Amino acid sequence: MSMEGVCMLKIVRARDYKDMSRKAANIISAQVILKPDCVLGLATGSTPIGTYQQLAEWNKKGDCDFSQVSTYNLDEYRGLSHDDPQSYHYFMKVNFFDHVNIDIANTHVPDGANPDADAACAEYDRIVAEAGYPDLQLLGIGNNGHIGFNEPDDHCFSKGTHCVDLTESTIQANSRLFDRIEDVPRQAYTMGVQTIMHARTILVVANGPAKAQAVHDMCFGPVTPSCPASILQLHPNVTVVADEEALALCEL
Repeated sequence: MSMEGVCMLKIVRARDYKDMSRKAANIISAQVILKPDCVLGLATGSTPIGTYQQLAEWNKKGDCDFSQVSTYNLDEYRGLSHDDPQSYHYFMKVNFFDHVNIDIANTHVPDGANPDADAACAEYDRIVAEAGYPDLQLLGIGNNGHIGFNEPDDHCFSKGTHCVDLTESTIQANSRLFDRIEDVPRQAYTMGVQTIMHARTILVVANGPAKAQAVHDMCFGPVTPSCPASILQLHPNVTVVADEEALALCEL
């Protein structure tokens, strides 16, 4: 494990959200250009939307071709079908897939509509492994340090795709996307930390003051399951692109 106070991750400082989005999109587009049939691991939430918009703009200009790319999303709410407007499958469609020349058959999201959690998670693990794991995995980070829906834990890091009970802080954070907080699902299927660590390259995006403590703990804190993102210190190729506010507690 890395020593507390020593950052093992590459940190790219951005001026603001727009700059963060452009810098992150540059890294993803470089991966696609270098390997046109690459496997991308994708994330949802508000943070990566600007990155997806930038990639879509470059795709329309002919600068970034997604026609051979395949994608695997981190997570999905349990109990929501793919066509539910609150599902992450739908989120990816309206925020990215509809705006680039990707083959929708090559896009994958855990099957939240499958009530059999064990079967749904095992199937997702199988197809991600068959794809050879992502060449590049895009991650956001939660206010509590979660990656995907891997919530803080007292004992261990998660392994494969699994069903998780969402913490109250995550439910509160996600409630902005729902009409009522009562409508926010309480469970989700998510890639495990071990699965995420199989990616050859990892890109983390973060912005805003609410992420400052989590970003500090991810980069400079001890490696502990109480901050799931801290495990990234043990990965050989991680880049964090964050704006000034998210890096406020980091001495760089």
